[in-house]
Amino acid sequence: MADSSTKTSTRIVSSNGSPITNIAQDHLFTILLLLPIDSIISFGMTCKKFRALASSDNLWESIFRRDWGPSSVDALKSSKSNHFFHQIPWMRLYKQVSQMDSVSCHNLSDLDAEMEYPNPRASHSLNFVSDCLVLFGGGCEGGRHLDDTWVAYVGNGCQRMLKWQKVNSGIPSGRFGHSCVVIGEFLILFGGIDDHGSRLNETWVGQVVCHETLRITLSWNLLELGSIAPPHRGAHAACCIDGQKMVIHGGIGLNGLRLGDTWVLELSENFRYGTWYEILAHPSPPARSGHTLTCTGGSRTVLFGGRGSSYEVLNDIWLLDSYGGHLKWVQFLYELRDIPKGVSLPRVGHSATCILGGRVLIYGGEDSLRHRKDDFWLLDMSVVPCVRLEPAVVLNSKPFSEKMWRELKPKGYKPKSRSFHRACVDHSGRYLYVFGGMVDGLLQPAEPSGLRFDGEFFMVELVLQL
Repeated sequence: MADSSTKTSTRIVSSNGSPITNIAQDHLFTILLLLPIDSIISFGMTCKKFRALASSDNLWESIFRRDWGPSSVDALKSSKSNHFFHQIPWMRLYKQVSQMDSVSCHNLSDLDAEMEYPNPRASHSLNFVSDCLVLFGGGCEGGRHLDDTWVAYVGNGCQRMLKWQKVNSGIPSGRFGHSCVVIGEFLILFGGIDDHGSRLNETWVGQVVCHETLRITLSWNLLELGSIAPPHRGAHAACCIDGQKMVIHGGIGLNGLRLGDTWVLELSENFRYGTWYEILAHPSPPARSGHTLTCTGGSRTVLFGGRGSSYEVLNDIWLLDSYGGHLKWVQFLYELRDIPKGVSLPRVGHSATCILGGRVLIYGGEDSLRHRKDDFWLLDMSVVPCVRLEPAVVLNSKPFSEKMWRELKPKGYKPKSRSFHRACVDHSGRYLYVFGGMVDGLLQPAEPSGLRFDGEFFMVELVLQL
């Protein structure tokens, strides 16, 4: 009887198997999209059937969209210069983006001498919107501000064949140290400093229109606000969150005082009206200027670096995110000694841009001795344990710090070391455009500090080993 019972039991197990094998494949597909990458890979190692599902192209394209956004996927698939992506498995592409360790720089400054070109400048704004680059304002030689606006079409594979066009809009007034972010198809500009040293606090809305002849027009309008607005400032940081709001932090206010406040701008659907309100949270980042705010998805925003109230150059990391329906700050504490070459991380006047893969690409800046930098760093906040309530997260594990920070190897054209330049990325997240900044100059009587404004323009391409 015992032998008969054993045989019966064996037949039941072999015919039915594990309960998970009875789940429909489309249901398993949905479940896998809820899991982290390590769990998906482990699931695929259990049997041949699950291995096929866990490595399928459809699944990994969906994972790519889940983790890094649909715009990046659509751009990679539709871009003519990346037509070969159709033959590359999405699982392999995901791996290459995750393990990216280098960038390639391409000089875009060598243009026809007869073409108009933006003057050298620093602390300007540079944005990618409606398939165009838009450059506005900045400071130039003699401490003067600029009030010009330049646009260049980047669509249809024109990444390296840009033609700048000057737009004589006359407004906004000249300024430097302002912020300008993209929300939908609009530019939102706030604050800045004019050449009299006056701090500004107007909010402007700009819209780009690219005509069939590739002629580009740009219109600016002063946003109508309520009775509340952030104090006047320049050299602050800003970004777009939730795809529809602008957030600003810090900067230099009246009488040269560095600020540490955080403000959010909500806009009406027609972009004619706006409401500013302050985020009052404790803890929050100390006062600073020349730092960066970078949104990596939703309301999740990374603050890095800058110059503090005592003129110290910082390397701290703060995360602004929605906790229980409210925006709050969380600080991430780490040790520079745990990161290879980490001693070079403190900086001000750098750029920090969200790129393909949801990471932050940090470039250039200067240290406490005003030594300008030319290095590229990748900051990956996805490796940090998820937190919701702690006011500060201590990364006391060296592996966490090493995974969070990675220095990238530059290839190709070698730009000059710089600070207070501006950078923006196209819709694919793979091509970064950089213009201007402060660079080292020759020590001459006219330049006692050895500094000069720069007009160099170049593109940084993320290198994927395909």
